[in-house]
Amino acid sequence: MSILRHDKEKEMQRSRMILGQAAPNFLDPELEWRRIFAEMWGTFLLVLTSAGGGVVSAISGSEIIHSMRIVAPGLMVMAIIYFMGTVSGAHLNPAVTLAFAVRRNFPWIRVPAYILAQLIGGTGAVWFLKSLFGTAGNLGATVPGQGISHMTAFAMETVLTAGLVNTILGTASGARNIGTNGAIAVGGYIIMAHLWSFPVSGTSMNPVRSLASDLLRNDFSTTWIYVAGPLAGAMIGVLFEWILKGPPTEAGTLAAQGTLDLERQEKKD
Repeated sequence: MSILRHDKEKEMQRSRMILGQAAPNFLDPELEWRRIFAEMWGTFLLVLTSAGGGVVSAISGSEIIHSMRIVAPGLMVMAIIYFMGTVSGAHLNPAVTLAFAVRRNFPWIRVPAYILAQLIGGTGAVWFLKSLFGTAGNLGATVPGQGISHMTAFAMETVLTAGLVNTILGTASGARNIGTNGAIAVGGYIIMAHLWSFPVSGTSMNPVRSLASDLLRNDFSTTWIYVAGPLAGAMIGVLFEWILKGPPTEAGTLAAQGTLDLERQEKKD
């Protein structure tokens, strides 16, 4: 009976942990710094790839490079989810972090540090590009395409981000989708979005990705599009996820927060 009781207590503790209610473990500073570093490094790599594609394309003037810059961000996100998704959840995007928090898969107390880490990582990536190549290609800035109005670009960024957030939340809502399938789905969506919408808005879907370039090139004339659009789209994506799936799931919480605490606790037990 004692063995059964112990097993039951372990399962209850695991469930509380998954739901983020075991605050002392989820807020363990020994683990939180790893998550913050993961978000900073992951966002650095994502922005380096996204903005760097524009910079290298401008330097080379090659159409092949232009095609590669469309596909590269999705492949990079896929790789990042594989190598650090279990550490921090691989948000890499303030819109995604806020979406997880509104969805109740992620504690609000951890949101500011995640967003700050993303800002540092993204800005660091563009600074790195600027130090190597100057302001070539406007530092990979996302701007509306030729003949595209600001409102059209805003609407495009809103819809694209809603789809991205739906993809992220949807693939995180079932245990079988965490990791391999989630990485493929999210990376594939980003590639698909770039393939058809890049000439319209530059396909940012990420406030940090656009803000970082604008900060280093000191041009904020279109920044609002790429901040307001993704944030609005993220909230729409959360609403649609509630309509489609109902309340948040334990699997979604694991995907949003990573499994460092859970793995550590299970080793102790």
